[in-house]
Amino acid sequence: MEILIESTGATQILIMFAMLVGGLAFFMYGMNVMSSGLETMAGGGLERTMKKVTANDFLGFFLGAGITVAIQSSSAFTVMLVGLVNSGIVQFGNTFGMIMGSNVGTTLTAWILSLAGISKDSFVMTLLQPMTFSPILAFIGIVIRMFTKSEKKHNLGIIFIGFAVLMFGMELMSASMVSVREIPGFDKFLASLSSPIIALLVSTIFTGVIQSSAATIGIVQALALSGGITWQMAIPLVLGANIGTCVTALISSVGTNKNAKRVVIMHFFVNVFGSGICMIIMYIMKALGVALLGAEIGMVGVAIVHTLFNVVTTVVLFPIKKILIGFCAKLVPEDKEEKQHTAFLDERIFNNTPLAISECRRLSNEMADYTRQAIMSSLDIIAGYDESKAKFVKDIETLTDKYEDKLGTYLVRLSSNNLTEDDSHAVSRMLHSLSDFERISDHALNLCGTALEIKEKNIVFSNDAKRELGVTIQALREIVDITIDSYVHDDFEKAAQVEPIEQVIDKLKDDLKARHIDRLQKGECTVQMGFVFSDLLTNIERVSDHCSNIAVYTIQRDSPKLDTHKYLRNVKTDAVGNFVEEYNIYEKKYSLD
Repeated sequence: MEILIESTGATQILIMFAMLVGGLAFFMYGMNVMSSGLETMAGGGLERTMKKVTANDFLGFFLGAGITVAIQSSSAFTVMLVGLVNSGIVQFGNTFGMIMGSNVGTTLTAWILSLAGISKDSFVMTLLQPMTFSPILAFIGIVIRMFTKSEKKHNLGIIFIGFAVLMFGMELMSASMVSVREIPGFDKFLASLSSPIIALLVSTIFTGVIQSSAATIGIVQALALSGGITWQMAIPLVLGANIGTCVTALISSVGTNKNAKRVVIMHFFVNVFGSGICMIIMYIMKALGVALLGAEIGMVGVAIVHTLFNVVTTVVLFPIKKILIGFCAKLVPEDKEEKQHTAFLDERIFNNTPLAISECRRLSNEMADYTRQAIMSSLDIIAGYDESKAKFVKDIETLTDKYEDKLGTYLVRLSSNNLTEDDSHAVSRMLHSLSDFERISDHALNLCGTALEIKEKNIVFSNDAKRELGVTIQALREIVDITIDSYVHDDFEKAAQVEPIEQVIDKLKDDLKARHIDRLQKGECTVQMGFVFSDLLTNIERVSDHCSNIAVYTIQRDSPKLDTHKYLRNVKTDAVGNFVEEYNIYEKKYSLD
């Protein structure tokens, strides 16, 4: 695309400015669209891996670079990192490698944009021009979006369209600079940029306002394409872009804990320290009269400066990592009165849907495990009340209430995001399961209350009642274990074992009530014991019902609509198959005779 500006004076300035602003808008929108597609395609895998490799700085470096390349934004990655540290998922001391990797990974954008500066002398070089192949990519992307149903292919189409829009914006910015030298006063503007300090400040402020270092680098490359700037001008502009990009993370750190603020301080210090080193090197080169500084820089030259800055900074700072971490810790000291942060989801990762779903899953698994601990502890104290275990169950019940409230609210909001089919199923399953986990912990607390009543009233069950209750409790322990394990590990086969046990527990409850009535009629039991015995059986049976619900949600995870009642109705009316076979096995295993 070639656009020439032939007007003069004020009109020429207005047209150039409109094209520059419009190009910048297209560039940033295209970057956002492409990043969204790449991020969704990557899913939660990279982010989950982040938590596993953070202890190793070298692995963290490559992971930070990889994720930044995937989402095409170091600012977005740093904000994500702030959210993870604020949530307690990633430790502050393990973020250094990822920050350095992210800074290096973000330089890829400049190299992609520099393709626009390749000579068009040959047919092959012309084909390598982004404006040659980006319209083709846009067409392919639109076709994919219109004629395919696969979620992954749709995201690929979004990436192609985003790249084409980004390159169109870059071309608009470049075209706006074609006649820039003819603009009255432009020479004075360039003269002001010849002062490295002023150029650095201008670039830092501009990047801080638009919150995109990639866009600033793109404008510098557009200026370079027009032949308007030298190496001495470009270097401070690139350095300022790297400093200005810290503003996004700085804003995101408002309201976070101390460790999250330290991540932002480290990111800012790394870029300022690196810029200081590069500025000193440039002044030394200037004092030595290096001719390169006065020569015009091309688009590839800008990409080289951007890459060298981040690579040199990484090499210099890696050996003194511990000193830097200690410096940030002293700069943001611990508040002795600050309470330990509860690791619930952070708002800063809400827009990163794959990561948000991954963390929701982690927290729902935590809630499931807490629920298991609660019910097992409550069953332990039925035969002998223990105050410490009862308090433990009460604390877990309070915690699961918090999980249901916080996580449930977050999942409802998350469901309004643009979710893939798999993500939508995952969110729906978690939402359905949360209330069942919370209700199980409620019943665990009820069982503790009944155990306390047994102790305070000095109730002693008959030997037969103790034995029968013991069999039922063992069945409940097994159904809870199978339910939680199948939920955490997405084990459909194990989840299918839950309903047969639940039916056995229902039968046990009816049999135990009938036997109790028989003992009551024979005078072997009292009415008071009967009430307590009935409370125990009711809570046990309710827990097994909730286990059944959770297992069905696991089995039906990939179904477009979760229908617990329909599934259970079909299972229970099935006269043959695994259900009947497994029911018979569990009925024999938990026989009262």
